[in-house]
Amino acid sequence: MRTDIVEGVIAAGTKLSETELSTNYGVSRAVIREAINRLVACHIVERRANVGARVVNLTTEGLIELYQIRESLEGMAARLAASNMTDTEISNLESLLNDHFEEVKQGHSYYQEAGDVDFHYRIILGCKNNHLISMLTDGIYHLVRMYRVQLGMAGPRVSTAFDEHKHIVQAIANRDGELAEILMRRHILYSKNNIQKKLL
Repeated sequence: MRTDIVEGVIAAGTKLSETELSTNYGVSRAVIREAINRLVACHIVERRANVGARVVNLTTEGLIELYQIRESLEGMAARLAASNMTDTEISNLESLLNDHFEEVKQGHSYYQEAGDVDFHYRIILGCKNNHLISMLTDGIYHLVRMYRVQLGMAGPRVSTAFDEHKHIVQAIANRDGELAEILMRRHILYSKNNIQKKLL
């Protein structure tokens, strides 16, 4: 259900009916109710009195607020990753980027699935700060993915985003935390500007 919301199969703003969803997913209403509670905790579903649960709308105001937090927290994660990632983790991050490059070269949009195959997710884990990891992965990660997947994954931004990722990895590999943070913050700012144009 979370994947369907993030990818827009269940559209932004949709009212969530426990009965319909339990039929669609072939599970009990109790399971759906628990899933909705978890989605509320990830900020991709909201509950309102007399309205019930509905998927959040993707708005310019929401984007700006979310990306201000993201820029700061992921910038910090990149700085810490430069000190805390092992050489093997950095090498794996470079390999992941090479795999992404092959897809971009073949004309695919720069779509990264959730979790371990997501460049940003790897850096977040690489920061090794459990509180920061929790704030990003349990807190805003899936809402960020909603904006990225539905509004930010196509067009000329694809190749520039990929280049920005390469420079961030290089800074981390060079153990230059200050540069890694600056590059990550700038990368997220550019992404926000790109998505914001699509919302106007």
